[in-house]
Amino acid sequence: MDEQVPTWKEHLIFVGFDWASDHHDVVAVDQDGQIVLDLRIEDSKEGWQSLRSQLRAYGSPPVAIETSSGATVERLLDAGFPVYPINPKAAKRYRERKAPSGNKTDFVDAWSMADALRTDGHGWRRLTPNDPLIGELRLLCRDEMTLIEQRTALVCQLRAALKEYYPTALEAFDDWMQPSALKFLEQFPTPQKLAAAGKRKWEKFLHANKLVRAQTYEKRMALFARADSFPGSQAATNAKSMLALALVAQLRALQKHLDMFRKSIEKLFADLPDHDVFGSLPGAGTKTTSRLLAELGDDRDRFDSAEALQCYAGTAPVPSQSGFRKKAKLRRACNKTLRFVVHHWANVSRRRCQWAETYYQKKRSEGQTHAAALRCLGQRWLKILWKMWQEKKPYDAERHYRNQVRHGSWVISLNQ
Repeated sequence: MDEQVPTWKEHLIFVGFDWASDHHDVVAVDQDGQIVLDLRIEDSKEGWQSLRSQLRAYGSPPVAIETSSGATVERLLDAGFPVYPINPKAAKRYRERKAPSGNKTDFVDAWSMADALRTDGHGWRRLTPNDPLIGELRLLCRDEMTLIEQRTALVCQLRAALKEYYPTALEAFDDWMQPSALKFLEQFPTPQKLAAAGKRKWEKFLHANKLVRAQTYEKRMALFARADSFPGSQAATNAKSMLALALVAQLRALQKHLDMFRKSIEKLFADLPDHDVFGSLPGAGTKTTSRLLAELGDDRDRFDSAEALQCYAGTAPVPSQSGFRKKAKLRRACNKTLRFVVHHWANVSRRRCQWAETYYQKKRSEGQTHAAALRCLGQRWLKILWKMWQEKKPYDAERHYRNQVRHGSWVISLNQ
């Protein structure tokens, strides 16, 4: 909305919003901390209409809530209220300050957030509404990653079942997300049926599915020939073959929907203004670049420095000191999705960027683990990405190399 938001001291009330799946508790305090509103609304059209009408009597009061995404946040933003997300750990500390006895109720949660917003909210970052396309892309990317995790779980279950009754299939195929491996189980669901099919049908299957590569063809034929030499028990074969076929059906259906997700994501990504900026990242395919754009968004004021983005992504360590002992700990409070994407991006960038591989190997030689070295590399990449994002310019390898020459002699010697 275009309504002018008053300065912090001009706000009449400050609202704490404790959300749940089917209802929400709302508490508002005035400038002196006195409770002026205490209500519970149903998560329904009528409940939200009631909330808007009661809060509108106080203008556009700021709202504190213990999340930064979801349908509840979207409804608050659509209603035109300034939303200030609060970290769950910070919310817990505010609650303990208001209720030192340990009393935890929905009312106390909402009340403590409202009072915290009154006293400290002037220093908090207000949540900016997402561009609808960015919001859709973010949801699609996160849901796609959830479905991929489910696919991985199904593959693990399939491998476990095959290990019990069909070791030949496990030896013959490595990747159980490939359609040819699933077709194999559908055509030869048990070692006995594979053995009974005979050489001619084995050859026909391998040729039909383009599995006649010299390095694997003879090996598979040999495995098929002794398929029933070491099978599981008949009971295990009967039961686990049914489970295997059920898992194959689920994998096929899931992959169909994953393909639909990927097409939608790629279409959205191609239509966004920042497509060329993120699409220029070396080594990062459309999956990685679309996820990076989805998590960063298009609000350039969201991260006022590269360090802010690095903390948000979890690559920046948390310093810890006790006396003369100093150490750095892994940052836990961060965007876990973005941290995973940056970790993967840093790893694949090593194949396309000599400086990235050089930097990674340097960290490994210093005694860092693989994960820690990738975290350090991701830290450097995010500094580059933040600058690209701010300037709306694609990645420039020559510019980066000049900066390396200016700031790091170790890169020069290895690139000569």
